[in-house]
Amino acid sequence: MFKQLFSKLSLGSIAFIASAAFASGTYADEAITTINFGIISTESSQNLRQDWQPIIDDMSKKIGIKVTPFFAPDYAGVIEGMRFNKVQVAWLGNKAAMEAVDRSSAEVFAHVVNADGSAGYHSMISVHKDSPYQTLDDLLKNAKNVNFGIGDPNSTSGFLVPSYYVFAQNNVNPKTAFKTIRGANHETNILAVANKQVDAAVHASDTLVRVTARQPEIASQLRQIWKSPLIAADPLVFRKDLPNDVKKKIKDFFTSYGQSGSDAAREKGLLAKLTLSGFNESSNAQLKPIRQLELFKEKVKIENDEKLSADEKKSKLDDISRKLSDVAKS
Repeated sequence: MFKQLFSKLSLGSIAFIASAAFASGTYADEAITTINFGIISTESSQNLRQDWQPIIDDMSKKIGIKVTPFFAPDYAGVIEGMRFNKVQVAWLGNKAAMEAVDRSSAEVFAHVVNADGSAGYHSMISVHKDSPYQTLDDLLKNAKNVNFGIGDPNSTSGFLVPSYYVFAQNNVNPKTAFKTIRGANHETNILAVANKQVDAAVHASDTLVRVTARQPEIASQLRQIWKSPLIAADPLVFRKDLPNDVKKKIKDFFTSYGQSGSDAAREKGLLAKLTLSGFNESSNAQLKPIRQLELFKEKVKIENDEKLSADEKKSKLDDISRKLSDVAKS
């Protein structure tokens, strides 16, 4: 019967069925031999590798599956890697995690906990300690003279948060306001300010802590002129189509790491290099404030768009309001 059925199907139909089966999870009948762990590019790959590799090695031993790190030059590389199943587990920022959930079959299963026990961090704007700019208002008033460093477009603290709290709320278009604007990771932005390659730049507070520990002479050259409200701690995600037993092993590994057992002290030492104390269980619900922030940012942009007619503006704003209502109910 099945032979007769398949003889009537076109190659395209068979390919579609195979694709659908993969989308719903092909892992059920296959033994997983390797997992790629995606790591966002907040710093140089060398620094990230030396800090994450021992934890990844522990993960391989604990779950019984070889785990290899996956580095990309930008956040999109990790998101796309997960989309095409080149990455199965990843450490991401909240905005990147939102993109991975929406586009790459991902789900949040945990979030990091900072070394001080807090579950969040801040976006910051720093200038050189000798800079004439003392406040954010000073910086924005003199934007035409400022070479500015911003973060990756998929970074929560490097892009989304300052885009809303610094630029949207002050009716500033960063693309045209500054003398020059360039994108880079957090560590590169910190180095650029310290070396006076830019006048001001965005970076995450936790990256500054790590740079301070490694290169205190660099960190001492910076002065912070703006700090955001608290941002939820970075999430960990895995692909939804991983087998449930594998997902449980991964979640159990992270939520217990450094917490108990004969190896806890060594594990805590490895976490400390990442300025972390552990990982707590989480879910996609963690992303709700980020979704609201994205929509609020879009709302401000529409309200200030003079090219839109009154009807077009109303239609777009009504759509944003509906989306905000849907997020609030979720």
